[in-house]
Amino acid sequence: MLMSPQLAGVEEWVQSLVLWLKLGVEACGALVIAAGVLLLAGRYLRQALSGQRPDYNQLRLAFARFLALALELQLAADILSTAVAPSWDQIGKLGAIAVLRTALNYFLAREMRETESARAA
Repeated sequence: MLMSPQLAGVEEWVQSLVLWLKLGVEACGALVIAAGVLLLAGRYLRQALSGQRPDYNQLRLAFARFLALALELQLAADILSTAVAPSWDQIGKLGAIAVLRTALNYFLAREMRETESARAA
């Protein structure tokens, strides 16, 4: 006779694994933002110290790419948090967070496209 996953402790193990994975994905999102800030600061300083006027649109566009990736990672972490036995409250919060982050990502991507096409013109 097979033991149920609950009696075998598998559910707790999977929940624990998912929580660790969520933490790792959140940390990756934070690291992406930190890398973007460092890259932005480095480019700004390089432009300022070389005597040229910093290209703020180009700097913002480069940083926006990092923010878009970080938003995707944070959304993935939120999805992971509700992946194992979610409550209706968690699902509702995930829905609200997903809508907000997707909207932010959409407008960020649109601004990036507009800036790139304005530069090309």
